[in-house]
Amino acid sequence: MRRRKGCVVKQQAVLTASVAVLGAGLVLSGCASTNSGQQASLHDDGATSAVREVPDAADLSGVSAEARGGTIVLGRSDAPHTVKVYEDPRCPYCKDFEQGGARALAGPVREGKVKVEYTIASFLDARLGGSGSANAANALRASVDAGQFPAFHAAVFADQPDDERQDAFTAPYLLKIADKVGKLRGAAFDSAISDGRYTSWVARAMKSFRDDGVQGTPTVRIDGKKADGGEAALYREASFAEVLRAAGIS
Repeated sequence: MRRRKGCVVKQQAVLTASVAVLGAGLVLSGCASTNSGQQASLHDDGATSAVREVPDAADLSGVSAEARGGTIVLGRSDAPHTVKVYEDPRCPYCKDFEQGGARALAGPVREGKVKVEYTIASFLDARLGGSGSANAANALRASVDAGQFPAFHAAVFADQPDDERQDAFTAPYLLKIADKVGKLRGAAFDSAISDGRYTSWVARAMKSFRDDGVQGTPTVRIDGKKADGGEAALYREASFAEVLRAAGIS
C-alpha cells in the first residue's frame, strides 16, 4: 500500500460499527483528519489531469440516492443492513477503497440488501490547502438531484489526482468529469458546480463527520457491530466481501 503526504497509519479502528469501538486496535492506512506528527513519505507519481473511463461502479446507475441531513443515502431506505462510509474526495486511500473493497457492496445494494450512507468530508482542504474536497463534495451533492450520484461518485474517485497536494477538483475539471456520465450535464447541475450551490450542505456533511467522532478516511461502519478485518479488508474486494458475509451480508 502506498503512503502519501497527508495520510498516516491510523492506530485506531477505522473499520468499525459504532463510535464506541473506535480505537479497538485495527491498524489500517488512511488519511487523518488531524495532524498526528506521523506523516508518511511523499507519493512521487506525477499528478494527472486526464479524465479516465467511468469505472465499473457505474453499474449502480439504476439505484436511487437521496440527500438526508449531511449524508447521501444510496439504496432502498428499508434495506435490512446499513453500511456507513466516510470519505474525503482528495484522500488517496478512499480511492483505493472505492476501487477495491467497495466493489463488494455493489451486488447487495442492487439487490436491496444494503443501503450505503456516505458522509463526504472535506478536511484535507484545511490540511493541504485549496478547496478541492469541498468543490467535489458540492458536485457530488448536485449529482444526487440529477439522479446520477453512483456513476459520478465513481468517476470522481477514478479521476482523483495521483498527488493529493494538487488541488485539481476545480469547477471546470469537475464538469469535465461529468461529461462522461450520461444525463448529468445540464443547466441545473452546471450552475450548482459554478456557484457552489451546496456549500451549506458541504459544511453540514463535515459537521456530521466530526459529530460521529471519525478521525480519518476511509472509515466504514457496518450495522452497529464491530467488523473484524485487517489492512486488506478495505482495499481488496474479496476480503471486504468476507467482512460483509461475517456481518450477514452476501
